[in-house]
Amino acid sequence: MATRGPRSEKVHRIFNQFDANRDGGLNREEMACLVVAVNPRVKFSDEQINAILDEVFRTYSDFIDDEKGLTYDGLLRTYDDGAGDVDRDFDALGLELNFDDKAPSMVAEDSSSIVDERMAVETQRKQRTAAWAVSPNHGVVFDDTWKIVDDLEILVKRLKTKQAKDGKFKCENFDAYSDAGWSRELGPSAEISEKRVIWDESGHDFAVFLKELGGLRARADVARSREEAFDGHMAIGRVLYEHQLFKEALVSFKRACELQPVDVRPHFRAGNCLYVLGRHKDAKDEFLLALESAEAGGHQWAYLLPQIYVNLGIALEGEGMALSACEYYREAAILCPTHFRALKLLGSALFGVGEYRAAVKALEEAIFMKPDYADAHCDLASALHAMGEDERAIEVFQRAIDLKPGHIDALYNLGGLYMDLGRFQRASEMYTRVLAVWPNHWRAQLNKAVSLLGTGETEEAKRALKEALKLTNRVELHDAISHLKQLQKKKTKPNVGVPEESAYVIVEPSKFKTVGEKTTVRQELSNALQIRALQRVTRLSRCDVELLKKEMSEHDVPLSYSDRGVPEKSIRKPSLEEILRRLLSFLKPEAFQGAVKAINERILSVLDESGSGRVDLGMLYAILAPICGGSPERRKRVAFDALLWRPMNEDGANVKKVDATLYIKLLRAVYVPSQGVSELLELHGDSDTSMVSFSEFLVMFDDPDWGFGIMPTLVKLETGDRNRHGNTVCSVCRYPIIGSRFKEVKSHFSLCNQCYSEGKVPSTFKQGVFKFKEYGRETEAIKDKCMFFSLHSRTEK
Repeated sequence: MATRGPRSEKVHRIFNQFDANRDGGLNREEMACLVVAVNPRVKFSDEQINAILDEVFRTYSDFIDDEKGLTYDGLLRTYDDGAGDVDRDFDALGLELNFDDKAPSMVAEDSSSIVDERMAVETQRKQRTAAWAVSPNHGVVFDDTWKIVDDLEILVKRLKTKQAKDGKFKCENFDAYSDAGWSRELGPSAEISEKRVIWDESGHDFAVFLKELGGLRARADVARSREEAFDGHMAIGRVLYEHQLFKEALVSFKRACELQPVDVRPHFRAGNCLYVLGRHKDAKDEFLLALESAEAGGHQWAYLLPQIYVNLGIALEGEGMALSACEYYREAAILCPTHFRALKLLGSALFGVGEYRAAVKALEEAIFMKPDYADAHCDLASALHAMGEDERAIEVFQRAIDLKPGHIDALYNLGGLYMDLGRFQRASEMYTRVLAVWPNHWRAQLNKAVSLLGTGETEEAKRALKEALKLTNRVELHDAISHLKQLQKKKTKPNVGVPEESAYVIVEPSKFKTVGEKTTVRQELSNALQIRALQRVTRLSRCDVELLKKEMSEHDVPLSYSDRGVPEKSIRKPSLEEILRRLLSFLKPEAFQGAVKAINERILSVLDESGSGRVDLGMLYAILAPICGGSPERRKRVAFDALLWRPMNEDGANVKKVDATLYIKLLRAVYVPSQGVSELLELHGDSDTSMVSFSEFLVMFDDPDWGFGIMPTLVKLETGDRNRHGNTVCSVCRYPIIGSRFKEVKSHFSLCNQCYSEGKVPSTFKQGVFKFKEYGRETEAIKDKCMFFSLHSRTEK
């Protein structure tokens, strides 16, 4: 547990270092010297220095002495609010702590009397007590609470000693993982512990501890006043939280909430406990209560708002609501511009929803304020890679690894970058380092196998795949092993590094012919596969289209006006995210965040081309309808109803032709991106007032050249893209064929969906035209084969 003295002593030493005139305050000149000194690698301009000082003196005006400047309490408060890192600044200044007091004496393990133990440690309270307990605003207030704190410390120590002796007390090193970056405290902001403690809650020792803990809670309840009882339960909760007994800490904070419902602190700390316990929705609710109390409390809690905003954002991200989280991170950064964690979290969340340029800007700001922030470097590199700036991304990833050598996210993502660049040996090295830190990382094991395959080390790749298979039994691993066996059977050239690339040629579309009306045209399949990929990422095919209809009927949206003065039911992206959460309620948070990212990148970027942050909700519903679940007829009907739902189309039967035309163009711009969006501008000044009925709308929708005639192919993929064709493998990629099988009628080789759509054929077949027949199931191919033999035998007779 953190000691009471060191942190405040460090701040005191920093304060004295720069209080040049020894008047008990830091004026602007002295504060400027401090800012420059603790950031030796940053070259500040005069404008930047003045901006920082203006913000500090404005935000902490209650701690400003008009004649002297920022007081010691004010400097301490800036660190408490996360505006700086005490340990980093102290080290940067080359300062040292010297304590005359000796370390606290150890308490005998077999002591049975809490009273006796309390007497043994009471004289050492200064060194042993946590920093929060002496904070002037958030610590222990009553003397009797100190006795409860001391007794609880002894109980926890006794439990830890017994569990350690029995081998039940464990610590896990979390140094390898990205820091969540959240504010744990409303008082001094300690760093997230690198050690995660795991208590055994099933044994007799823990039961005894809970019984004795109940006694301490009873003592708090019978205090002389409501304020003292609140003080007691808050202190109990804080001690339990510091020792990572989160379930029990939550009980105490909840009791404190009952005693003082409008106090910010118990709600905030209850939210922290709930977040650690994985109850993100409950954590969000507690943080919202804390936010409500802070805003109602006026200036008293104003300086705490940034921390509440940050933790509320993190709780929302825990639910997968990254767009909503961005709003709160921005609020925190506005209220406290030096809050580097808020900026890092904002950048990470923006990256998570596909807003890469904005993410880079926020992350660079965070690194400017805290150059040794490894997590910010990692996410910045990921954003740069997404933007195609790979060489710079490699440098930034390497910087993150230099700062934190065991950083799993940086190592894993750098491995992926090297894979994308075809630098398989370096990728393999990165994945090996990931596995050295986290041996059970099955994705790293799988990617290591793929990278080894890229270097031509087939046997090593096979071993890595088998290791991955031990960690997870996912079907793609079985397919990968089958693929590896196929490659070993058929090596077409000595260069086995990338065997499939030397085994095919790409044929121009005019040389790809179809046999039979049911065989899909190559380009149409290519477009349908892209739409199907979007369906898989967003899981919208599992969202019944009737849910869109329900949203329109049950949730009204107020009218707003576009930049062209046209009335519409538009909505901000964070509010839209809440609607998507209802539509995709079956998704886990991580999968939901991935779905929102795909929708933002593929759909919202087209609907919000101006970057206003608002989306025409009726048009969005109409765009989503064709890729939701349900019959094709119902999808088209709901798309039409969504256009009717928009303002100016609410006559109940028909929509404006200009709106229907705009919809079709947007639909193609989203799902058939090769068409582009240049034609959309032509409609902005269209004065056509004619109306379109549903039957006329269907003609426009189903038009194969100018509408969404690709839908039958998409439906075919939806119903058959899990079909396997026995042991048949694609003649190009050598993977088992799943979905449709395209068989060349002359040479009799088979292609999978993907290779057919890309125009790949085995290089061994030299012919001017290739004719393909599509089989959705293996039974169709067998039936066709039997018919062929039957006809052949009749011809011979």
